[in-house]
Amino acid sequence: MKPETLNFFEKVYEVAKLIPYGRVTSYGAIGNYLGAPRSARMVGYAMNGSHGKDVPAHRVVNRKGLLTGKHHFDGTNLMQQLLESEGVVVIENQIQDLKTVYWDPTKELL
Repeated sequence: MKPETLNFFEKVYEVAKLIPYGRVTSYGAIGNYLGAPRSARMVGYAMNGSHGKDVPAHRVVNRKGLLTGKHHFDGTNLMQQLLESEGVVVIENQIQDLKTVYWDPTKELL
């Protein structure tokens, strides 16, 4: 990968580490915060590579609250289990009451 891609990944990890316990954000929200709109897919790639980096990747979902990255976690429902252990309600791979648990870094980190 290009060095600037790795730098972007590190920035993604730093933002993801700021997501509060019991809250979620989206791939696109992280990209927007980093000044890279339309980079949701690249943020997803970063989350896929975050294992072993102490990044709470389970707190990053798609814009509709779907657990689209769950297949990158070990175990059948590990992403869901981690979210539920933080009090986030998940039914059929969908965050319930997304507006309540959604954390937008562009509004929270100024």
